Amino acid sequence: MAVDVRRADAPRGKGLEPPDISEQGGLKGGMPQRMDERLFMQLLAFGECPDGKPLADALARASATAVVYEDLNDPRGVAILTVNRDPGFFVDTLRPILAAEPFARLAPKPDLTMFGRTYALGYEPDLEETLFTRPTRTVLNPDWRWAVWYPLRRNGRFARLPSEEQRTILAEHGAIGMAFGAADFAHDIRLACHGLDKNDNDFVVGLIGKDLHPLSAVVQAMRKTQQTALYLDRLGPFFVGRARWQSPMR
Repeated sequence: MAVDVRRADAPRGKGLEPPDISEQGGLKGGMPQRMDERLFMQLLAFGECPDGKPLADALARASATAVVYEDLNDPRGVAILTVNRDPGFFVDTLRPILAAEPFARLAPKPDLTMFGRTYALGYEPDLEETLFTRPTRTVLNPDWRWAVWYPLRRNGRFARLPSEEQRTILAEHGAIGMAFGAADFAHDIRLACHGLDKNDNDFVVGLIGKDLHPLSAVVQAMRKTQQTALYLDRLGPFFVGRARWQSPMR
């Protein structure tokens, strides 16, 4: 399907306004919040890696904001999570690192590749916190080393629901996440990946915490919600790991 994406400064047809693709939050100090910037995250998994330390050393030398995970389900498996505001980082800076040692000798697992961007729902009280500070703090917290990452795709029926019904369904889902977060059981990362995922998924979710069982319990609790039970076409594959190394917060 061809998509005509026009620049804001391109000549406009009569009465045609460019779409607003900025992230928008709630009022702050009586003023609406708006940003045309967001955070990008990528998870790449590899096999045939007996030791994740050389990977951590390479990422640290590049001053990358990153995490190295040891794969729970593969004794020689690892994954790296990298974080940056500039999508060009993943091609200009990260790609050469991955093409060199020690990454060059590893066996990529493309089925576990995940990439997405932070986004706002429109009512967040602090847009900077939502888009940048909280997600970065969550993945780099040295007390929260366990992680479960997975993509998902909603079906078309959800998109056709009235907005109010969508909000009700999402609120049910969100209440579970907030309850687990308030108890310090699990903390979530929500990334949009529309058009960025080879399998046409809509979102990437990260569940982060100090223990593994609560992360599994979140997924179990979510099974009963309307969104998961009625409006998801696809969930997974899942990557489960524990951080071997996390870059320091900057």
